[in-house]
Amino acid sequence: MHKILKLTALTALLSTSALAQGSVKIGFVSTLSGPGSGLGVDARDGFNLALRHLGNKFGGLNVDVSFSDDKQDADTARQAVEKAIKRDKVDFLTGIIFSNLMLAVGDTIFDSKTPYVSLNAGPSQYAGKDCNPYFYNVAWQNDNLHEAMGKYVQSRKFDGVYLLAPNYPAGKDALTGFKRFYKGKVAAEMYTKVNQLDFAAEIAQIRAARPRAVYTFQPGGSGINFIKQYAEAGLLKEIPLFLPGFSADADVIKAVGPSMVGIFNTSQWTLELANDTNKKFVEDFRKTYNRTPSLYAAQGYDAALLMNEAVKDLKGNLGNDAAMRKALENATFTSTHGPFKMGANHYPIQDIYLRQVAKKGNEVVNRQVGKVFTAHVDAYARECKMK
Repeated sequence: MHKILKLTALTALLSTSALAQGSVKIGFVSTLSGPGSGLGVDARDGFNLALRHLGNKFGGLNVDVSFSDDKQDADTARQAVEKAIKRDKVDFLTGIIFSNLMLAVGDTIFDSKTPYVSLNAGPSQYAGKDCNPYFYNVAWQNDNLHEAMGKYVQSRKFDGVYLLAPNYPAGKDALTGFKRFYKGKVAAEMYTKVNQLDFAAEIAQIRAARPRAVYTFQPGGSGINFIKQYAEAGLLKEIPLFLPGFSADADVIKAVGPSMVGIFNTSQWTLELANDTNKKFVEDFRKTYNRTPSLYAAQGYDAALLMNEAVKDLKGNLGNDAAMRKALENATFTSTHGPFKMGANHYPIQDIYLRQVAKKGNEVVNRQVGKVFTAHVDAYARECKMK
């Protein structure tokens, strides 16, 4: 009996020692330069803030993060992912913003059996028939925010809406999502170039078409330029502009300014959500970075929380593949947008809110003005056969 107790104590000591000496390796590959860099920088800063709140530890293990800039280029993203997997032997990958890049590196990640926690990119392929046990998303399926605005615009009974989005997977998911819930007439459907910065021709076509409203998704610098040029053309006062949350977020408001006041947009996250995680995130993000957080920052924060919960559940035993997947699937924690719940296809089941850009004191910010969906499930989940 005495020997058994000694052996148990020794095992516990070795286990504690392994935990103390071990670390969790993260490969963070994101767009940190170029027109889309504002999104990647916000996601990175949100991720780093969560790390600071967690004492730079996941489940008691030190966290070692290697950051790489994909430059919004598929080949560069592929090289960064391969380096993280083969050389750095990371335990998790995260960070990719753009769906075309995610689709370009997905097979490499999945073949290596490295868990990928998406803090943004949510292509329809990975939600449905190509869902994968190594892909987890804390943000949304690409269609979700567009579906919510489609439903809201439908409720306003606008008939004759002009639709624009960039010609890449997330752009096509965007307009598909909007049309899933908008049942009125589509005045026109146009796909623009990725990273396009001059919309003079498109705005001239909108003016000529005289639609009842316009809905567009343009990420990063493209979105900022589109809204600026739309406002400068005087169309904001003539033809209502509706946007998804990521095209009317803090970074866009800061760049465009007060002319955005009054614009409605939809998001799974708002500044005003009254849970303790969000309050601490918003307050400390402002203190740390001297700016208002965006939903990309909130998603970066949530990605770190999910990894932390999984490592805690595993008690540091990161080498057990089946246990790791189960820990990620079953993780329960309060995210920036409330209690986190993941569906069978590894995409969130969550509420989607209506926001409106408004003046608050000397600030121009998004205010939460309603809720469009409760516990919303994406349209592709039923096609996922993952067990």
